[in-house]
Amino acid sequence: MNSALVRDRERLLGLLTERSFERRKVVLSSGKESDFYIDCKRTALLAEGHFLIGRLLLDAIVREAPLAVGVGGMTLGADPIASAVSLTSYLAGTPLEAFIVRKEPKGHGTGQWIEGLEALGQNAPVAIVEDVVTTGASTIKAIERAQMEGLKVLGAFALVDRLEGGREAVEAAGYRLSTLFNRKDFIP
Repeated sequence: MNSALVRDRERLLGLLTERSFERRKVVLSSGKESDFYIDCKRTALLAEGHFLIGRLLLDAIVREAPLAVGVGGMTLGADPIASAVSLTSYLAGTPLEAFIVRKEPKGHGTGQWIEGLEALGQNAPVAIVEDVVTTGASTIKAIERAQMEGLKVLGAFALVDRLEGGREAVEAAGYRLSTLFNRKDFIP
């Protein structure tokens, strides 16, 4: 990673720590109790956070899934991340189209599971993005939905790994998971 990206990573960690991280007891969507909470949308929706996330995840995707032509994941956590990576890729001259995986099929019209699919085409190689990985269930669901719709998933990329079994679950499903940060970056 070049020195500019190292600085960007440090700045993004600072923003996530300041804006998104809280040390308190919470019950996660998985039903598990945790001693910390991290809401990456608080950072991803900041102009600077959006920019930094786009640069850093684009770098990871280009290195680890260079054939990807699209980037997306499960709504709502992945939406600003896919947007950031897509915009950054366009500005870098290597556009990746963004897509959104719905939690339920569209209730009217086409009944589609994925928004943005028409820009990608059948068997398009894509990267799945996620904000926080806990059990890996959301990431795996996004991968499965993308595959059901004819996309070829090259790997998964997340901002934070809570180190609670998600990486192992994603890898057991046959996919690599690359993350920018993990629990130890916030709680040494």
